Amino acid sequence: MLAGTMSKYLFRIRTRSGVIVEHLSLFGRDEEEARRKVEQIYNRCEILECRHQEVSMNGRLGSINYEDVVDLISAS
Repeated sequence: MLAGTMSKYLFRIRTRSGVIVEHLSLFGRDEEEARRKVEQIYNRCEILECRHQEVSMNGRLGSINYEDVVDLISAS
């Protein structure tokens, strides 16, 4: 991982009741850790899609903008 960036994983899943959840995003060191977090939150879900995205953490290094705040809030 590069200094000043974090790995964000975007998921599309099907819950055990059959509901499709899109745009689920989690931070993780790697894809395996992010998948583990999803499976802890949504027991027995089916992961339909997983995409990796590098997120710049400019706010941690000095300046911060609106997008950085939204990314941090939506990852919670």
